[in-house]
Amino acid sequence: MEAVGRALALAGSMTWEILWALILGFALSAVVQALVRRATVVRLLGDDRPRTLAIATGLGIASSSCSYAAVALARSLLRKGANFTAAMAFEIASTNLVIELGVILALLMGWQFTLAEFVGGPIMIVALAVFFRIFLRKQLLEKALEQADRGLTGSMEGHAAMDMSVQMQGSLWRRLRSAPGLTAVSHIFVMEWAAVWKDIVGGLLIAGAIGAWVPDSFWRAFFLANDPVLAGIWGPIVGPLVAVISFVCSIGNVPLAVVLWNGGISFGGVVAFIFADLIILPILNIYRKYYGLKMAALMVGAFYLAMVIAGYAIELIFGGLGLVPSNRGAMVMESGISWNYTTWLNIAFLILAALLVLRFFRSGGLPMLRMMGGSPDSEHSHAQ
Repeated sequence: MEAVGRALALAGSMTWEILWALILGFALSAVVQALVRRATVVRLLGDDRPRTLAIATGLGIASSSCSYAAVALARSLLRKGANFTAAMAFEIASTNLVIELGVILALLMGWQFTLAEFVGGPIMIVALAVFFRIFLRKQLLEKALEQADRGLTGSMEGHAAMDMSVQMQGSLWRRLRSAPGLTAVSHIFVMEWAAVWKDIVGGLLIAGAIGAWVPDSFWRAFFLANDPVLAGIWGPIVGPLVAVISFVCSIGNVPLAVVLWNGGISFGGVVAFIFADLIILPILNIYRKYYGLKMAALMVGAFYLAMVIAGYAIELIFGGLGLVPSNRGAMVMESGISWNYTTWLNIAFLILAALLVLRFFRSGGLPMLRMMGGSPDSEHSHAQ
């Protein structure tokens, strides 16, 4: 019981440290999503030219999603005519290059990790595009698209397919102050939380347990921390593999990244680990159902290699510029809550969250929330 209590205390401390930043990130994401039409996204993603991939990346950032919703949305874009590589670039950006992830990384691990995420993401997308250009055959793609038209549907795709953007003219401030604007922001805010809260809670509990129960000596040995050269080579290779078996996706893997960083994983390794939320075991099974076994295998290989390449690139670039942090002591790894600026920020943003949730329920959002909770295999979902 003492060990369980210690793990829960660490998880609770992490939660308290990042709560205000989570609310801020999801609120900003909701504002952005309320102003971008999904129809515009589809119209701009018809090929895999560099300009199109850049647009896909930018629009993916604007359409921030949890990992499951990002995967479902990419399939929706494909079914509406988007290029496969562009859809995958959109998928990567919408879960790994988003506001809330950058805020949490800066708060828990330092601004260097936020910068590394936004530098490494485009590198990963370029590597993925090159890999698909070389290895993706037309026949395999055609079969995958046929499977995409009849594959898994349900609550995840229902969440991804909802277009709640504000359809009105005027300045950003005017649209935000309008009744439709506030309603759209509140709906997206609540739906995003509903989609990822289990992953966030799971990530915090796993990180608390590992931080409390696994000694640093194990991680230092596992990540070869005593040999900086070998650690730099080993980290990007093993980082995504740890993510695959952790089952934690989206922002939920950041607390575990803190534990791994404190344990001695290389800078590039922890960045590759964070990127790997798109190849965790449940999502691998979704790829199989969406696109067939052969395409899923190709996707997993391409994603993994792109993550490793991005990790190596970050290790070399940031190491060469002297931007790799030397401090491995994360503030959230000390259990306990004190009355400081974090407390005041949490109070302020909890009030904001309460107002948005109240707006959500008063504007009739409950039926939509119930539809998100439907069976993933339902053929008559909100996505239809």
